[in-house]
Amino acid sequence: MTIKSAEYTISSARVEQCPAGNWPEFAFIGRSNVGKSSLINMLTGRAGLAKTSATPGKTVLINHFLINSQWYLVDLPGYGYARRGMKQRDELQRMISGYILRREQMMNLFLLIDIRHEPQRIDLEFIEWLGENGIPFSIVFTKADKLSKGKAAGNVKRYLDELSKQWEELPPYFVSSSETRQGREEVLGYIDEIMASLSAE
Repeated sequence: MTIKSAEYTISSARVEQCPAGNWPEFAFIGRSNVGKSSLINMLTGRAGLAKTSATPGKTVLINHFLINSQWYLVDLPGYGYARRGMKQRDELQRMISGYILRREQMMNLFLLIDIRHEPQRIDLEFIEWLGENGIPFSIVFTKADKLSKGKAAGNVKRYLDELSKQWEELPPYFVSSSETRQGREEVLGYIDEIMASLSAE
């Protein structure tokens, strides 16, 4: 897939405020500081499209970007940022779950996981919740440039082994780096496949 245009459209506090119409949507989510904005900018080839920050938890709204005038890339708030107050955490949780469970246009949720870390309970619980609700999702392991190839592959295997305790069939997964652009063609190709299957229906 070639990205010819990528435009910010709207930021919404509730799923009801998201854009009308039937453009397919591909949403990105992950724990705070997982490298989501950097990944979005790398995928679209637009350096400042999603605002990156060294401070975790900056995304607090549902952000829509129209890609190639054909589909939306959706930047969802990160989850699990400990420094938020309980009230704000609850509000974000409602916003995220409202979008994921009720947004019919969402074709796939890309769950971002920092490849450097051991499997985290918060991510595993989130994956379990996605499975219980029948949400189509895939995993994007981020920051692969921070590890050797062998170490990265070992960490991915550890994660998949953990998931296979609960899942008969593992979700699709991608290994990425915003620095080296690793994984860009694979993620965009996967979106392309889903778009093609929608056109064929």
